[in-house]
Amino acid sequence: MIEAESPASAPICGNGFAGQPIIEVERDGVRYTLLGTAHVSKASIDAVMAAIDTGRFDAVAVELDEQRHKALTNPDALAQLDLVKVIRERKIAPFAANLALAAYQRRLAEQLDIEPGAELKAAAVEAAARGLPLQLIDRDVGITFRRILQGLSWWDRMKLIGGLAGGLFASEEVSEDDIERLKEGDMLESSFGEFARDTPSLYATLIDERDQYMAAKLRERGDSAKHVLAVVGAGHLKGMARYLTDEQRAPADLTEQLSHVARKRNIPWITIVLMLLICGGIAWGFAQGGADLGKDLLLQWVAWTGGMAGLGALLARGHVLSILAAAISAPLKPFRPGLPPGMFSALVEVHLRKPAYPDFLALRDDAQTLAGWYRNRVCRVVLVFILTNLGSMIGVWVSGAAIIGKLMG
Repeated sequence: MIEAESPASAPICGNGFAGQPIIEVERDGVRYTLLGTAHVSKASIDAVMAAIDTGRFDAVAVELDEQRHKALTNPDALAQLDLVKVIRERKIAPFAANLALAAYQRRLAEQLDIEPGAELKAAAVEAAARGLPLQLIDRDVGITFRRILQGLSWWDRMKLIGGLAGGLFASEEVSEDDIERLKEGDMLESSFGEFARDTPSLYATLIDERDQYMAAKLRERGDSAKHVLAVVGAGHLKGMARYLTDEQRAPADLTEQLSHVARKRNIPWITIVLMLLICGGIAWGFAQGGADLGKDLLLQWVAWTGGMAGLGALLARGHVLSILAAAISAPLKPFRPGLPPGMFSALVEVHLRKPAYPDFLALRDDAQTLAGWYRNRVCRVVLVFILTNLGSMIGVWVSGAAIIGKLMG
């Protein structure tokens, strides 16, 4: 028989430690103190230290996932990255988004003389020093990014990726408005800029889903803690308090649901249609126009797709064998659905030009400039992957138009 959960008490709001906002919720015999922080404020660090110094809390939770926790508390975390595994598991896009976030955080740190998320780091370090259980309650940023992409149209995806790329190489200081929004909101939301504020589906995934997820993770605790301090961005306070109070679904079921990323179809329908038209056109050319027309159409396909993919790898300054891998794999796209040519060229690049330890140490700094992306071997592998795929995509459309035009002419 499943024991029913006891109802949660009404949230208690107030100004708590060092003037930072708090909301307290009691549920199932556990009191949760949600401490709202600004990720770029020294006052938030003071608030965290003051809260833990009270000795009232027997556990600490922070708005971090495992990856960001390692990045904050272990300077060598990036050096332990298995880049080959990232490529094989097709996690280059979330990795590139992480680089954009890291570059944005570094710009903030240089401008404000404080490390973004320093209060989260302080909470984690202090909890470890005092022997308090630490719970990482935020959703993996890679899952969040993939859930964002699956909820956007093709055009919105391009706008988002373009905005992130622009943010990587921006040289101007972060605006005062953005800094104020960051003090009141969320680091991930701020890194996506105006696009996040103007796109309801993106906001829902970035903020509301994570409010639900973090509230559920708090309820999922496996220890005997009775008073938990949860250090989160101020923008999450009200949402988390609401879900802690009202949510009735089992926390394990909810976190599993919010971590699910729908498997992409191997090829989007528009690409399937285009491939059928191209392959059918080439076959029709052989059948109706003879070997000369068929060979001409096939050559158009190979030249455009292989040439543009190879050009992309060349523009990324990939190794000559990486360029060759791009040029060979791109024309074979119809026969290996779901495996982009950039995956092959990037794997060749990472094997031939293995990133060294200094490349990983300099990754956050190098990710801020275009020259750094070409200088750093980790960044260059990402560039080879992205530009090879971009070139291949252009080649598919151009060759398709050329083949159809020749058949109709």
